[in-house]
Amino acid sequence: MQAWLYGEEGYYKKFKAIGRGGDFYTAVSTSAFFGASIANHFLKLLEEGVADRQGWLIEIGAHQGYLISDMIQWLYSCDPALIETLQFGIVERQPEVQEAQKVYLHQRFGDAVKVHFFNDISEVEAAYAFIVANEILDAFPCELYKDEKIAIVDDHHITWQEAPQDIVAFAQKHWLRTGEIAVGYEAFAEAMAAGIEKLDFVTFDYGEKYVRNDFSIRIYREHETLPLFDETLVLSEAYQKADITYDVNFAQVMASFESAGFETVGYETQARALVRFGLIDILEQYAKTTNEINYLREVDRIKTLISPTVMGDRFKMLHLRK
Repeated sequence: MQAWLYGEEGYYKKFKAIGRGGDFYTAVSTSAFFGASIANHFLKLLEEGVADRQGWLIEIGAHQGYLISDMIQWLYSCDPALIETLQFGIVERQPEVQEAQKVYLHQRFGDAVKVHFFNDISEVEAAYAFIVANEILDAFPCELYKDEKIAIVDDHHITWQEAPQDIVAFAQKHWLRTGEIAVGYEAFAEAMAAGIEKLDFVTFDYGEKYVRNDFSIRIYREHETLPLFDETLVLSEAYQKADITYDVNFAQVMASFESAGFETVGYETQARALVRFGLIDILEQYAKTTNEINYLREVDRIKTLISPTVMGDRFKMLHLRK
């Protein structure tokens, strides 16, 4: 999976379109109010004295830069002075994607907003940071585990071999018989904590806080989904040409971050989180400044974000704090 997504010719090695013209949609590509809602939550943390006006706002895995741009725009509309006191950053290790982000940020803000770029979260040194990420947990490499065996891919064919004892022990601890075991959450949490004294990490992804004991790993290509073990899937044709992903086990994420000194502040559905963050209030404010056609168009987009049958319940928000 690491080679599939991030290898020399990996799927994410170059900038990928998201939305109607890409392989899939995200909450960020659905509505700018997604970012505005998260920014609104950040404002509440500032008011409560939890966050720091002199701190950092950082996005990890920013794709084109829509999310952090939408957040900056909302912060400016609510408290323009924040643009002068906060520092902004994007963590992105792919040079071509960084360039696409820089072009987009300049289109949005010109020279009025400076955004720093980091190749890895471990490079960030700060007294306080509010860190946001959308759909990065599902992009970590994973082991495919079944009955004390792990999957091995050789020449685009999947075979099974005995799992190492540490993986078997992990599976037994989490009552896992069949499914994905993400690799790298612990190191990610430790790297995030290393240079930042205090931080809030808010992330959204699809999954549950329990093991399914089934495989969820699948590929996305041109808005079509196909399970990895589907007999019609030809791995050599999909390899590095389509996105590959799996459902996040949030219990594993929480345990990984808690072992690095974090506490879990909140875990809930995306719908509940966005409404609590102020999404509906933002929509009502928007209604006062636009015409009915634009308002109804945004209502449809927001329905996608919070509808239980679309993104609302399937996606979860996790808030971790150090």
